[in-house]
Amino acid sequence: MAFETVTGYCWPQSQVGGGTVGLHLSSPGGRDVEVEVARCGWRRDVVWADTVPADLHPTPHGAAQDGCGWPAAIVLDIDPDWRSGYYEVQLTVDVDGKQRRSHAFFVVRPPTGAPTAPALLALSSNTWNAYNDFGGNQLYTGATSVSFQRPMAAGYLHKPPGEGRRVTNQAPYDPQMTAHRGYLAANHLSPFAGSAGWPDWELPFLQWAEREGFAVDVVLNADLAEHPGLLAATAAEGGYALYLSVGHDEYWSGHMRDTVEGFIARGGNAAFLSGNTSFWQVRLEDPTPEGPAASMVGYKGFFKSDPVYGTDRIGELTAMWSDREIGRPENQMTGVSFTRGGYHRIGKRATRGAGGYTIHRADHWLFEGTGLDYGDVLGGESRTVGYECDGCELTYRNGLPEPTGEDGTPADFTILGTVPACHFTRTTATRPPAPDQPSEVEFIAARIAGGGRTPEHIARVEHGHAVLGTYISPAGGVVVTSGSTDWAHGLVGTDPTVEQVTRNLLTRLAAPPTR
Repeated sequence: MAFETVTGYCWPQSQVGGGTVGLHLSSPGGRDVEVEVARCGWRRDVVWADTVPADLHPTPHGAAQDGCGWPAAIVLDIDPDWRSGYYEVQLTVDVDGKQRRSHAFFVVRPPTGAPTAPALLALSSNTWNAYNDFGGNQLYTGATSVSFQRPMAAGYLHKPPGEGRRVTNQAPYDPQMTAHRGYLAANHLSPFAGSAGWPDWELPFLQWAEREGFAVDVVLNADLAEHPGLLAATAAEGGYALYLSVGHDEYWSGHMRDTVEGFIARGGNAAFLSGNTSFWQVRLEDPTPEGPAASMVGYKGFFKSDPVYGTDRIGELTAMWSDREIGRPENQMTGVSFTRGGYHRIGKRATRGAGGYTIHRADHWLFEGTGLDYGDVLGGESRTVGYECDGCELTYRNGLPEPTGEDGTPADFTILGTVPACHFTRTTATRPPAPDQPSEVEFIAARIAGGGRTPEHIARVEHGHAVLGTYISPAGGVVVTSGSTDWAHGLVGTDPTVEQVTRNLLTRLAAPPTR
């Protein structure tokens, strides 16, 4: 018999206090659903709970691209006193005496122009949507458009504890990733659930930050595009002191980049405690009566099929931001790029890697109070470096790494720590390409170079690094990047040195301006 459980999604996914959010449910046999809404941070604070009548609704053909179209079982009123944050919607039904449970979510965002905290975290919700395989194909299995109006597949919003939970290898040597794959299968989770979602990165970061006393407002990726006024002012102008990206933040629209880059250009601070950051450009399309776009378009490797290809809208092409057709490498914003990084401790890529940064410039203020010295390793105990990593073209002068600047990295970018990382090849990929398709390293080499995937072009990108570094914008905005998805895993009580570095960062960059 098929596994029966309740599923649901919220729309809109982001709302301000005083607004409403619809909860769209499909319940097996039309059973009543026990709904519990809780804000998740250092504590899980339940703000609303009730029993909600619900009907069974089929998942329509094409739901992954067109959405489910289920009616709202209930419309929730967002109390103006609810704090900005991630709100978990826990759904429970009783099936033959057994509780079946799943999750939905929404975000309470701060009012535009009225921050309620010094720092603003944008959840990597575009990346969650790109990997979500509920209702059909996603951007890794042939789709070029995916809908926000559907449930998240199992594993993206909740994960039980267990060995293999992280996609980053924790065992001494596990090139086949047997622990991770076994964990997903045993818990009936999506096979892509190790690559995206709330539990892996943003949740532990916010739990740690709030425990330490740092207040953080929360929005979605899409909010940066649809409400650019959120970052229209710096702290000196009554806005935020710090913008935050945490975890796996891979998919960015042009309007998102305009918002964040404008904030940095005006002197705002930014911390990218993330990896694979802003690697792919996407477009948010199909606006709804509630306002938000319902769909995210990303042609990726099929970029020549994108309707804007070969037109005067080529700058909106849904390909790599570093693609020569777009000419806007993400290095210009973050200082680093996945094109000069790759993977660390995943599958057959740097499987026995240190999992931490070799420190090159220990006198930097980020390392105050850590006791770190030149050549020490930061984060190895917690595998703070893992999964997807971003770096920059670099050379060595007097034994220390410096950026060449040839890839778009700002000239004053300071490299603080590095870890070897490398892209998947035809023989090392966890999901090998078809015989007629290029491998990852071949594709990247061809798209950033002026010609085909020659050995010379491949050599330019096949040996990369995770780079921990920083630069200062002309207006004085400080940008820090971890160059790895897994920084937040150093904040779960296993690595006090990573905690101290993060404490230094937030204390300095999220501080209100001196009047």
